[in-house]
Amino acid sequence: MKTANIINVSGGKDSTATLLLAIERNTKNITPVFADTGNEHEQTYQYLDYLEQRLGLEIERVKADFSKQIARKRDLTMAKWREEKIDESIIERAISVLEPTGNPFLDLCLWKGRFPSMKARFCTEELKVLPINQFIEPMLKEYRAIYSWQGVRADESPSRAKLPEIEVEFGDIEEGKGLFNYRPILSWSATEVFEFHRKHGVEWNPLYEQGMGRVGCMPCVNCNKTELRKIARQFPDVIERLREWEEIISIASKRQSSTFFPAVTDAMVKGDDRIFYKTHGIDRIAEWALTARGGRQFDLLGDDEGSVCHSVYGLCE
Repeated sequence: MKTANIINVSGGKDSTATLLLAIERNTKNITPVFADTGNEHEQTYQYLDYLEQRLGLEIERVKADFSKQIARKRDLTMAKWREEKIDESIIERAISVLEPTGNPFLDLCLWKGRFPSMKARFCTEELKVLPINQFIEPMLKEYRAIYSWQGVRADESPSRAKLPEIEVEFGDIEEGKGLFNYRPILSWSATEVFEFHRKHGVEWNPLYEQGMGRVGCMPCVNCNKTELRKIARQFPDVIERLREWEEIISIASKRQSSTFFPAVTDAMVKGDDRIFYKTHGIDRIAEWALTARGGRQFDLLGDDEGSVCHSVYGLCE
């Protein structure tokens, strides 16, 4: 039986370099796979189209489906709310939005009744890991070994620095049978990743030249103030989308309020204010991201002005 190589492609620099490395090595039975979270920027989808055309290959697109989970929640939760004597108008409004939208990220939040967070980061497992594993599962009958290539680098975080280059999901590496996670660029730097793009004459995702430090969910639940400021200034449509999502998830929530980022009290909000998505949601956080240190004074200059290219990796130099 043959060996299959699944290349996890996100549209980011590291996964693209991993794909290029697999091609450079003349790796057999390559299947690039993109797990669509539904929270990607449109330019990332366009970049995936570019990669297919430039490299002459097809990238499999997979995404999670939470239709059954939402249906169960609709039935069970609504019955429970009635038992708890929740106002009928609230129940009816919740029922009206508890329908699958086809967007994995939004549907996941409808099912969970909340947005993911740094402390409850269920999004990666549900939107990335499980859909790709479901794609791989049928292949286990056909191939003796399957290597899942992952564009992970040690210098990204302390936790990733502890990862091995090859990790056994199940099976035996000595026998060459089973499912294995393979991280071939674990020791690479970001500079080496971009140089590898240049070596193969492949463009990187244009979002990197627009100030984005990472490409994937936009925004990620781990997004910092600087990243959010860039998004709010350059991509106001993203803020508009999150505003709509906050309203939908809030309607489906018993608390009638859910925010994309935790609604913590900061200098822009009085401590006795009631936490509510319309006053403590993405618009407030985006406004706070435009302030200087301390959150009290608006930063009119910021770090984005005066240049067409805002790359944090020095790609414009």
